[in-house]
Amino acid sequence: MKKEAKATHTRPTEDQPKPFTPGITKATVRQHALELYRDKLKAGGKLTLEDWVLAEKDLVRMMETGELVEQ
Repeated sequence: MKKEAKATHTRPTEDQPKPFTPGITKATVRQHALELYRDKLKAGGKLTLEDWVLAEKDLVRMMETGELVEQ
């Protein structure tokens, strides 16, 4: 039998707060946070409340300035 590959990517969803910006979903913030904090998460770290808030604020800023196009 083949051994299943162990997942090297952990999803930091358990401590994720509800987004405070109307129209922004948890999934959108989570994806942006994964991109921002990739190195921290690879090292086994968890995202703090401050990390989540900063990720959401950065995402909203990028959407407002046109740096990020919603899909």
